[in-house]
Amino acid sequence: MLSGDRPEVAATVASACGVGEYQAGMLPADKAEVIAGMQAQGHTVAMVGDGINDAPALARANVGIAMGGGTDIARETADVTLMRDDLAGVATALRLSRSTMRTIRQNLFWAFFYNTLLIPVAAGALYPVFAAVGGVPGGLTFFFGEAGFLNPILAALAMAFSSVSVVSNSLRLRRANLG
Repeated sequence: MLSGDRPEVAATVASACGVGEYQAGMLPADKAEVIAGMQAQGHTVAMVGDGINDAPALARANVGIAMGGGTDIARETADVTLMRDDLAGVATALRLSRSTMRTIRQNLFWAFFYNTLLIPVAAGALYPVFAAVGGVPGGLTFFFGEAGFLNPILAALAMAFSSVSVVSNSLRLRRANLG
């Protein structure tokens, strides 16, 4: 914890938050310098702040998080602004960001898999198979027509289904248990 407060105030806050290491009486440039040092050691650094004195450190951090009731400059400098002045919101934001990234990866996998499988079929990849067996089997003519190409209406429906699947998967984030 990096604080501009007096050591006794910083010690009380650190104890209440369960923070073992803290530095008190720091100037804004000192905070940014400590963050730069941590980054030089290969760490990814998040900084939570609410005041004008935190702005340089918020800007220097990999992820700057401003408290909702903080100063305008802190909120403008930060990458993330919490709605309330509650440190528990930092953990909630982290869980939400992890869930969001997991959902993005799932959506990309689905889109890649779906398009890799169905675009060649729509383009006639099964045409040689149908030619080898003497034409499109009777039960499949609805899907592939006589020539062996995917019915354009079905191709459009399949793409719509793919989009609906991605959107539905993304909407699960609204129900995510972040608490």
